[in-house]
Amino acid sequence: MKHIIGIDLGGTTIKGGLIEGQNMVEEEVADTRAAEGGETTFAVLKDIIRKLKTDETRAIGIGVPSVVDRAKGIVYHVQNIKDWDEVHLKRMLEEEFHVPVHIDNDANCFAKGERIYGLGRNFENFVGITLGTGVGGGIIQKGNLLSDANCGSGEFGEIPYLDGILEQYCGSFFFINNYNTTGYEVARKAEQNDKKALEIMHEYGKHIAVLVKMIVLTVDPQAIIFGGAIANSLSLFKESMYGHLIDFPYPNSIKNLKIVKSELNHPGILGAAALCY
Repeated sequence: MKHIIGIDLGGTTIKGGLIEGQNMVEEEVADTRAAEGGETTFAVLKDIIRKLKTDETRAIGIGVPSVVDRAKGIVYHVQNIKDWDEVHLKRMLEEEFHVPVHIDNDANCFAKGERIYGLGRNFENFVGITLGTGVGGGIIQKGNLLSDANCGSGEFGEIPYLDGILEQYCGSFFFINNYNTTGYEVARKAEQNDKKALEIMHEYGKHIAVLVKMIVLTVDPQAIIFGGAIANSLSLFKESMYGHLIDFPYPNSIKNLKIVKSELNHPGILGAAALCY
């Protein structure tokens, strides 16, 4: 059976997987060595691919935390990796491994992965949103990633909101900056019915409702699929979120909207692999 390699290239770790059909059959993880960046990070990436590649490997997909020239495979200003301001990654890797390489923003990869492997198979039009340190988004329309000009659509976390941007209220920084704790810790306590933790989750749900409103007003999807670490706590802020959507000016849009949590294991790797389809 033909293999595909999926690479989730993050600022801390590079995770790679060998995909056979719908399953990941092998995984490799390494430190990105982001502070060294440049050729060092590229060498780590090549080493992971080399370990995963087989004679049956037909393509490589890579998700990166940056904007991408999809046609040329150039990545620009990769967050948190030194000296990765303009990297001709597609050309460099195709010359090295002699298979097609496909590259996109990591949030777009998440959405594409949901469409190929996850709950997104049930929807022609949806938005995939990652809730983690940042808030990234990928837009699927008519079954495919939205064809935009500069790989920048879906970045709802960058929308101005209150005294900052939505990302500061819908990502990890909400818990760190306002309560000097982590989303994981708040969720753990909320599951034990800690009153303060439940109040924090209620407040968080209010901000997520604003994010949902922005998404619906922009692309009016069939569904929003949340991924990322914070999405695991959807049940703790879902009631508050819906409560703050009652005043939405187009009630049918909310009534018909499905808001769900991703069920994918290894979504970053699978999402990158999905670029090859």
